[in-house]
Amino acid sequence: MKFAAFSAAALLSMAATSAQAADLGGNCCADLEERIAELEATTARKGNRKVSLTISGWVAEQIGYWDTGEESNVYVGGIGGTLSSHVKFTGGAKIDADNSVGYVLHLRAISTNIFGVSEDNDNSAAANSTAVYYSYWFVKNEKLGKVSVGQQSQASDNAAIVPDQSGTLVAANWAMFDGSAFQLSRGGVGVKDVFDTRVNLGHASFCGFVGLGTAGDCTAIPTSNIRYDSPTFGGFSVSATWGEDDLWDVAARYSGEVGGFKLGAGISYAETTDENFTVGTTFNKKRSEFFQVGAYAQHVASGLFVYGAYGKEDNNSIVNVTGAGAQPFTADGDRFYVKAGIIQKWNALGNTVLWGEYAESNDMFGPALAASGVTGSEFQQWGLGALQQIDAAAMSVWLKYRHYDIDLEGGALAGSYDSYNTVILGGLINF
Repeated sequence: MKFAAFSAAALLSMAATSAQAADLGGNCCADLEERIAELEATTARKGNRKVSLTISGWVAEQIGYWDTGEESNVYVGGIGGTLSSHVKFTGGAKIDADNSVGYVLHLRAISTNIFGVSEDNDNSAAANSTAVYYSYWFVKNEKLGKVSVGQQSQASDNAAIVPDQSGTLVAANWAMFDGSAFQLSRGGVGVKDVFDTRVNLGHASFCGFVGLGTAGDCTAIPTSNIRYDSPTFGGFSVSATWGEDDLWDVAARYSGEVGGFKLGAGISYAETTDENFTVGTTFNKKRSEFFQVGAYAQHVASGLFVYGAYGKEDNNSIVNVTGAGAQPFTADGDRFYVKAGIIQKWNALGNTVLWGEYAESNDMFGPALAASGVTGSEFQQWGLGALQQIDAAAMSVWLKYRHYDIDLEGGALAGSYDSYNTVILGGLINF
């Protein structure tokens, strides 16, 4: 709107000067008014004079080399469902000094989703699609907090991830965004489960809470819910959510600076009980509990930082495994992740971040492996990376290497699998 007003003022000024010089008479402004109308029609405008509108978002894409031990290639694609390119419409209106209302409409634009591609498919099922990610309204009181209603993240979503203030949260976190669908092999030969389906990385990094191989990101999918967020007191805040049929959770967060250290922390507990739940896996009856905690510390003067996260999931569900009907799924697993590095402004572009990371998932095997006789699993990963922030363009670019190893226990699938390696060059620009 400000752009339209500025443009209109500039055009009016130029038109007035031109009219005086050429003495064009009384009809000099007809063309100008038509042009102003065209400019206003192509400018983002608020729907009325009471409620504001802001458009923001980001575009994120990657070039990824992968090697499964059986096959290797290079793909170009997005970062995953949660972190794919987004556009967000937000706004609100003040009722009085303490009370306001607002809304969020957040659309997700998926090109090729690296989370869903594999050796056999360089385009995931959700490629070239746009979907509603968030759609909710809220009421906020400055002293009492905010209540939101609609499709949105539950309070526990990313509770352990968000404390990471290193600037590498998108490029490197504990979620299984880079290659969940890539298939495992032993000695360069692919391996199938009891249902004649290829075993993939996601099968050994499975979250029953969402029915997908998302590793530690077990409460990642937005739900239709009612959410409460408290005001922030001394850097602390609390949140809680209830969603239908039935999901509830609680979370607490902290962010602040103490004694020359930048600190962040988050903790949450979530529980879901649902019947006939389907996202990636169909549950006849689902009961999952997930606890997570994450913390971050950075020495401001030196730029040295360390971040860690831990999550534990307990399952007591009945899952519909393709080809085998309803079966119990009671695997209880946990995952921990640590990342450390340094942040320095070594050039005029912005901060440069160097990091190393390590993660391990224990017994986070999915229903297909459980039905195939697997009784235990160990999923290890480590990596190195560098990220450069470009402040003038609100952009980050990164280069990272990751190495994955998987071991399974029990049944015919027991044993060590070929390592999986990736080298990824990525970039994200905000708008």
